[in-house]
Amino acid sequence: MNKVYSDAKSALDGLLFDGMTLMSGGFGLCGIPENLIFALRDSGVKDLTVISNNCGVDDFGMGPLLQTRQIRKMISSYVGENAEFERQFLAGELELEFNPQGTLAERCRAGGAGIPAFFTRTGYGTVVAEGKETREFGGEWYVMETALRADLSIVKAWRGDRSGNLMYRQTAQNFNPMMASAGKVCVAEVEELVEIGQLDPDHIHTPSIYIDRIIQGAKYEKRIERLTTRPRE
Repeated sequence: MNKVYSDAKSALDGLLFDGMTLMSGGFGLCGIPENLIFALRDSGVKDLTVISNNCGVDDFGMGPLLQTRQIRKMISSYVGENAEFERQFLAGELELEFNPQGTLAERCRAGGAGIPAFFTRTGYGTVVAEGKETREFGGEWYVMETALRADLSIVKAWRGDRSGNLMYRQTAQNFNPMMASAGKVCVAEVEELVEIGQLDPDHIHTPSIYIDRIIQGAKYEKRIERLTTRPRE
């Protein structure tokens, strides 16, 4: 089975449809599948439900899909760096399902592991628990959270081989492994595509069984979401 595609556009061909649910790996601007995101924008697919830690900034990360109004709903944990996200949400133009960050990660992991729901103490007694089942275990109260699955997952890795085995680099691993496993189909982009057998099996983070298509990204920007420096003395 040939999983290697020449570019992001061809890798997404036949997988997109209006109203689909999409998982996108990354944390802010770290470890995001930027080539695939721009291909999504250019495809014109709309009414997306996007599961992503956040939307990055206005012109990078998932931000460009907000600018083109292709996103109908976000399932996220943090949205503080994107002014267009804030504007659309406050204007009632964008649906938002907020999650504590660890809960979002576990909902994705559970989806990939075939676990339909789980209980967590996080959020009990707050608005996060409204409308959800709660249960007592060992004298503590827990909130039931349901797993998340997606029609398509897009992820970014440092290195990958032609069969789809992936290695992430340091913190760029973030949400990518659990989202790779939770999509009905997963497309990965890598900075370096190598031949089968060149990756140390002990260093593979996402095995090829989860990856359906893979590309080597054309270029990458190493942006910083919010640059903070000390004032000059």
